Amino acid sequence: MKKIEAIIRKSKFDEVKKALHNNDVVFFTYWDVTGVGNEKHGHVYRGVSYSTSDIQRRKLSIIVSDDFLDKTINAILETAYTGSVGDGKIFVSDIEEAYRIRTKEKGSQSLK
Repeated sequence: MKKIEAIIRKSKFDEVKKALHNNDVVFFTYWDVTGVGNEKHGHVYRGVSYSTSDIQRRKLSIIVSDDFLDKTINAILETAYTGSVGDGKIFVSDIEEAYRIRTKEKGSQSLK
């Protein structure tokens, strides 16, 4: 099992959520986050300068079985992409075990 953490633009969240559901990822958690990025220069919009490094983001936490990993990452990469600085990041880590509290199932069965 793998844990995917994705930090994406808030404006792309609905598209990413739909793509994940279309790829059979039906459960994940998310929350609003703010971070500081690599961009050194701000942008000017209607005469007002602002920093894109402080733009609101959404962080998704998704646990998938190994066979869903590539499918899930590709769904995020395709739908969160704008081609501009600040599109986000994806991190993948191993999960040793998972349990469903209600049924006491464990492993990949607990994710279904």
